[in-house]
Amino acid sequence: MIFRRCMLAALAALPLAAWADWPERPITMVVPAAAGGTTDIAARVLAEKMGKDLGTSIVVENKGGGGGSIGTAQVARAKPDGYTLLMGNIGPIAINFSLYKQLSYKESDLRGITNVISVPNILVVHADSPVRSVKELVSLAKTRRLNVSTSGVGQSPHMSSEMFRQKAGIDVTLVPFPGAAPAVTALLGQQVDFMIDNLPSSMPHIKSGKFRALAITSGTRSAQLPDVPTMTEAGVPMQVTAWFGLLAPAGTPDALVERLQQSARKVMQTPEVRQRFADLGGVPGGETPAEYDTFIAQERKSWAQIVKAAGLSLE
Repeated sequence: MIFRRCMLAALAALPLAAWADWPERPITMVVPAAAGGTTDIAARVLAEKMGKDLGTSIVVENKGGGGGSIGTAQVARAKPDGYTLLMGNIGPIAINFSLYKQLSYKESDLRGITNVISVPNILVVHADSPVRSVKELVSLAKTRRLNVSTSGVGQSPHMSSEMFRQKAGIDVTLVPFPGAAPAVTALLGQQVDFMIDNLPSSMPHIKSGKFRALAITSGTRSAQLPDVPTMTEAGVPMQVTAWFGLLAPAGTPDALVERLQQSARKVMQTPEVRQRFADLGGVPGGETPAEYDTFIAQERKSWAQIVKAAGLSLE
């Protein structure tokens, strides 16, 4: 183990010239969730344009399950050669470490490249629901137990649902799915009463009139949905920002991580991608690898306090 760490450290320190031929083959970007959710959307927006910038194809591979831990563990175990990347998110990268008693990967198994997009979560009901406000939803929940779909245990929609339940003083039945797309489908089919979702995956259904947005978890209202109040304005004081970013296996050379960060940042600064993210209600990232690692460490501490306060623990 010590020898392997020394070898990885030596490889990581090699200058870019030592990797002059990289990339020589396609890069795989693992999404630890089902297709159609925000993690998947962010990955596909970046993969296409980063591939052109780097001169290779970037293949998006969906590996959902385990609250994002299955796909994340796959990348954590991958060879640190710049050919396997993770489009991680707040769940498996931050929340899971305090929520699960055991994980198949460690904090030290991954290193940050850059954040890609930060988004608020949104509380939505089906358009046919008689509920038209958070106050009405809470009142209904006190007459019968409501079902809530979430995009996986430990993901920010799940944690937001837990926070909402606690602060609103209601009991609900959480129905977890292996990603945002199937969770959204459940609400579209009126199999559940409501959901708190990452804004990008619900935005098309809000815009088309299939979902009614009741409140947003950001500190201020969204420019895309100016008539939707914040959770605090709606009477439930809570604020959550979900984030999604690129990571690589520990030991991936500094030169490659920096090249990937520069490519991602270049893509995120293009007017097309900035507009795409704005339409989704998100803010683009672009931080340096060091800044992103610091941010992730802070998020892990913050969510550990929330998980502890909620008394949550999973095997």
